[in-house]
Amino acid sequence: MQLTRREMLAIGAGAIAMASGLPAHAALDEIAEFTGGAEMGEGGINITAPEIAENGNTVPIGVEAKGAVAIAVYADGNPVPNVAVFKFGALNPDQSATTRIRLAKSQNVVAVAQMADGSFTMAQAPVKVTIGGCGG
Repeated sequence: MQLTRREMLAIGAGAIAMASGLPAHAALDEIAEFTGGAEMGEGGINITAPEIAENGNTVPIGVEAKGAVAIAVYADGNPVPNVAVFKFGALNPDQSATTRIRLAKSQNVVAVAQMADGSFTMAQAPVKVTIGGCGG
């Protein structure tokens, strides 16, 4: 098997992204769609997730971002990375949500918040899964 220069660059970029802690490529595409390609800051958003999940079928998570109008949650190692989008109206007392998600394997849970001023902020939490939830 012979690789082209383009394929080698793609493999190298993927390796750098994984080493730097960025979400997986498919999740990056979904995040870019949510943000419209805008730059993201860090801080201002909190993810509550277990460090170790014994069963990937039901992993409890919580997200909170004061002043957010929407929070998108992604699981960067799942076959379909987008998990949920929570939208908050003016009458919401707080900008937080809790749910249970399914994780195929150990991976990062990524949350991206769209703030009221139009900016975006991101946080991620690693979750180690001992029994996969998406058929694994």
